Amino acid sequence: MSILPENFTRYRKFFSFMLKYANSDLFKKTTANAFDDATSENKNQDNFDRSPEELVEDLKNMGPTYIKLGQLLSTRPDLLPDAYLKKLATLQDDVTPIPYEEVHKIVEEDLGTRISKAFDTFEEKPIASASIGQVHYATLRSGKPVAVKIQRPGIKRKFLDDMDTLQEMAELAVKHSKIAKKYAIDTVLAELRRILLNELDYSKEQQNLITLKENLLPYNYLIVPAPVPDYCGSRVLTMDFIDGKKITSLSPLKQLEVDYAPMVDQLVEAYLQQIINDGFVHADPHPGNIQFTKDSKIALIDLGMVANFTSHMQECLLQLLIAISNNNGPETAHIIINMSETDEDSDLATFNKMISDIIMESENSPAKELQTGRLLIQLNRLAAETGIHMPVEVNILGKILLNMDQIIAVLDPEFDLRVAIKKHAQEIMQKKMYEELKPENFFSMLLESKKLIEHIPERLNKITDNLAENKFKVNIEALDEERLTDGFQKIANRITLGIIIAAMIIGASMLMQIPTDFVIFGYPGFAILFFILAAFMGIWLTYVIIFRDNNLNNKK
Repeated sequence: MSILPENFTRYRKFFSFMLKYANSDLFKKTTANAFDDATSENKNQDNFDRSPEELVEDLKNMGPTYIKLGQLLSTRPDLLPDAYLKKLATLQDDVTPIPYEEVHKIVEEDLGTRISKAFDTFEEKPIASASIGQVHYATLRSGKPVAVKIQRPGIKRKFLDDMDTLQEMAELAVKHSKIAKKYAIDTVLAELRRILLNELDYSKEQQNLITLKENLLPYNYLIVPAPVPDYCGSRVLTMDFIDGKKITSLSPLKQLEVDYAPMVDQLVEAYLQQIINDGFVHADPHPGNIQFTKDSKIALIDLGMVANFTSHMQECLLQLLIAISNNNGPETAHIIINMSETDEDSDLATFNKMISDIIMESENSPAKELQTGRLLIQLNRLAAETGIHMPVEVNILGKILLNMDQIIAVLDPEFDLRVAIKKHAQEIMQKKMYEELKPENFFSMLLESKKLIEHIPERLNKITDNLAENKFKVNIEALDEERLTDGFQKIANRITLGIIIAAMIIGASMLMQIPTDFVIFGYPGFAILFFILAAFMGIWLTYVIIFRDNNLNNKK
């Protein structure tokens, strides 16, 4: 750990925060929920020694990185009580604004022109302020209303410093704690670092807006603001102004007046399309990033956090969602195991049993009680407990569906998410199959077939040459041939020895009937000698079978 003088403040703040909350009732409650500890005395406790307001203020004082972590926690109802979730949600828009003088300077530096020349009007007071940046309302010279997102000054350096501190603490925890190692918190923080660095590059977010807007064109209820390229930079992002409000702020009366079921259904379909077909996903659909417009549409904003899924992962997630929607526990467990990393410490039997039990328990639950996102988070925890390392994409999917559960609960509490997933997943799968039959895909398959055919003669020549020269070998890893041959030889030797012993006994019995001058103990001498020799040989053979074979088995 590189504890330098300039890092003392960061370490002091981190340890002060941890000492304050490590022994708190809230931390015990969170830990009990994470490990599903039904015996915990804090399981149903609602009064904690640290209030929601106190936690939020402490996170604000810790700086932007911890504010971001607080935002992530605000979408985790599986860990924290409702009062804390509601207060943490204010971190998404309740942050001290950047002074306008600094906003003015950043805009002019990034755009390379005076703010009065670029914009007809530019509101000094921000319409939203978050941990990474804030948004101002403005109008272009053409009169078009736009939203201008400005990054906080020095935010990248602060993020990197805080992430370095957290990464060092995580590495120490993984080194000395089995729990931390099992849940790979160092890997989680490394992934968070990558995500945050992407969020800090507004040029990437500009491209993300363009890509998502194009992908969602078929969905009439959904809109994505288009960026204005000439007014964008690495720290300034100008886009269409969306006149809307948080989707969770709809009044109960409004919810009764309007049937939002078609809109919710299209929202679910759009996200499944992103996950299963596009492989490009808006990965942070918390209520602050999903707005309800005045013309009754859903706007997806803030594309700083996106996820990219490979074709293989898209197929795996499709299979997983269908298995969960069918309430098929064994199939769900089978798919997760196939897409995860396992080793000799993985308890596959226990994992299969637990997954089947959880899926069966949820089968008869009412639609409004089904939380598919929370279920995926729970499956991830169970996998970690049984030594199975699930891909991070499953956690991303769980987080997306967890936020979707919250939005659905507001717009249409009776909406059955699993039925919708099953219906749309099958439709998207059919479309995907049709797309694979397109001419360009067919020609690609023909090219692969052409390559195979071209190489067949060469490979056949090699095989026939090896056969002709007696060099053809087939390696089969099945039985140990030498050990098997030795075993048969031992069996044959003992059968032969047994026959000899039996023959000696029979021969000795026959010699007993023949009179002779050579006697032992009054019996024919040769007969007695054969009996004694047969007896010794029998005892030796019995000893070898009982003791030596037993020792050999113990060594295996």
